[in-house]
Amino acid sequence: MKHDHLGAHVPLRGKEMFAGSVQTAVDYAADALMVFTGAPQNTRRKPISEFEIPAAQQLLDQSGIDDVVVHAPYIVNLGNTAKPENYTFGVQFLKEEVARADALGATQIALHPGAHLKDTPAAALQQIIKGLNEVISPTQHAHIAIETMAGKGTEVGITFEQLATIIDGIQNNDKVSVTFDTCHTSDAGYDISHDFDGVLNQFDHIIGLDRLQMIHLNDSKNPQGSHKDRHANIGFGTIGFDALYHVYSHPQLKNVPKIMETPFVGPDKKHQYPPYAYEIQMLRSGQFDPDLLKKIEATEGRLPK
Repeated sequence: MKHDHLGAHVPLRGKEMFAGSVQTAVDYAADALMVFTGAPQNTRRKPISEFEIPAAQQLLDQSGIDDVVVHAPYIVNLGNTAKPENYTFGVQFLKEEVARADALGATQIALHPGAHLKDTPAAALQQIIKGLNEVISPTQHAHIAIETMAGKGTEVGITFEQLATIIDGIQNNDKVSVTFDTCHTSDAGYDISHDFDGVLNQFDHIIGLDRLQMIHLNDSKNPQGSHKDRHANIGFGTIGFDALYHVYSHPQLKNVPKIMETPFVGPDKKHQYPPYAYEIQMLRSGQFDPDLLKKIEATEGRLPK
């Protein structure tokens, strides 16, 4: 298997838990994987002892997968200044999430920084800084990988400058990195499709390329600058295959895990199939397949040969 740090979001699977997640990534021929430690829309979590970590570690060792990353749930909003009880809960949850990520052997925890709701972006940024200063421990292993955001609603983290403000305010910021989401960043207004090198150079000057430690490799259903955040399958959106292949194969990012969160494919809500094995194969081939979605649907998501 080619070691290119390419993988996808995989679910925790039944009683197998994290061991099931690793097996799914192996089935996809991925060499990186991302998991939520529970449902992304809520904060209910099982004890670490139930994650089947020894069995998962054995599978990781056998498969050669060495990029394990976690995504914090969407519901946590450290930028919320209106409800102190939500902020307090968010800080405590993220402390526990760091412990879970470290137990899984994850290197990064992708975190949506939050939204200002009815306050100001500046107030939200300061609240996020305050929260992460409470969360982050100098002894933790996993980095908090603050994600680039599309700017829907009152989200912050839309510009590289906003991310730099957060990072600069954090005391133990050697434990802080950035998740660069190609869909979000394009929707935020950056030209991923035609000038990724220019965008990367801008990122380097404002934040520093050493901070870019995870990529979410997604196409977008919306035009650049739309602030919508709607992912599309690789090559089937407004960013396009060539630009995303350039991100995937970029020499300055060769050791950065690249995780796909592209939509499931199918004719209706009851028949939806994961595209990741097919998209991984397509990216490694370097050739766009305009019939890819039809093939996934026709095979009902069975693994490609």
